[in-house]
Amino acid sequence: MATGPLDGVVVLDIATLFAGPLAATILGDYGADVIKVEHPAKGDPSRSHGPAKDGVGLWWKMLSRNKRAVTCDFGRPEGAALLRRLVERADVLIENFRPGTLERWGLSPAELHAINPGLVIARVTGFGQEGPYSRRPGFGTLAESMSGFAAITGEPGGPPTLPPFGLADGISALVCANAITMALYHRDHGSGQGQVVDLAIIEPLLTILGPQPLAFDQLGEVPSRTGNRSINNAPRNTYKTRDGKWVAVSTSSQNIAERVMRLVGHPEVIDEPWFKGGKSRAEHGDELDAHVGGWIAARDVAEVVSAFEKAEAAVAPIYDIRDVFADPQYQALDSITTVEDPDFGPIRMQNVLFRLSQTPGSIRWTGPALGTHNDEVYGERLGMSAGELSELRDQGVI
Repeated sequence: MATGPLDGVVVLDIATLFAGPLAATILGDYGADVIKVEHPAKGDPSRSHGPAKDGVGLWWKMLSRNKRAVTCDFGRPEGAALLRRLVERADVLIENFRPGTLERWGLSPAELHAINPGLVIARVTGFGQEGPYSRRPGFGTLAESMSGFAAITGEPGGPPTLPPFGLADGISALVCANAITMALYHRDHGSGQGQVVDLAIIEPLLTILGPQPLAFDQLGEVPSRTGNRSINNAPRNTYKTRDGKWVAVSTSSQNIAERVMRLVGHPEVIDEPWFKGGKSRAEHGDELDAHVGGWIAARDVAEVVSAFEKAEAAVAPIYDIRDVFADPQYQALDSITTVEDPDFGPIRMQNVLFRLSQTPGSIRWTGPALGTHNDEVYGERLGMSAGELSELRDQGVI
């Protein structure tokens, strides 16, 4: 049974790969009835993306959890007609085709709103629906490159660095889910009308880069790569322990910076005039790193973490996924939870994003096989007979 604040909300996920589908996953985790619509022959490319076991994609198991999988070639008139029937009783449609594609199939927002005026249509593209780049292929890597993120990531003098995972897609998914809930709230507590969410993947990452646009506009500043250091405070870096582990230290607040320097045996720097501000401390990063790095290098990671904890200073061991699984805090939060899967039995994956005291979300099932819910969705929601569905299968429509 669905649980969560979005119980009763029907979402049609016709997007592929990551930003749009992950937004739908988030909505599904919190109770929405998400119907994943895939091409009957090709399926969503994420089924074969990334690691697999016994020929079954593992990313798909997480990305399409809590979704009912149906097939429909809505690029064909018969399929477009079927999708329109699903739209009649839906609350949300999420798509990520290039601008103009849905219009070409007779599925434009205007045509869909004529069928269902309350429908919220989320359009997730690389560059948005307007502008000179709008029809270009758009992927998260391009957003990570063009937002300014890659330009400031990496070692000084080294190449720009891209993340080894879908950072821009993931952030865009969070933003998209938020935008959809805002649009639903406005519909249900305001106009009664649905609307279009136009989300360009190049924009959310730009937003979380902080004051860079303002600093350029007002000061002409163009930030450079600083490795693991920060231009806003110090000490802030990664440091290697005696037993070959790594830890990260943060001193975003003045009192934490002072505690760190007392802990590592250099309280004298606290009285220096330059130590009184984060940016001026950053200008003395070499000196501060030498003090902190030297102290950490003489100790094992457990001793370092314990000492920082007692001093109420901020440190964290740098984890790989093995450490995440073993960490008692993650275990206490059930951040990695166990879900029963028809292919693999009990499997472990990320839990829902946050805990709600009144309407908690849940993982009810993992990503299903292609077309698993065709009979269920088309039969129950649209009242189609077994004969009608068989005919559509024979035609390759579903």
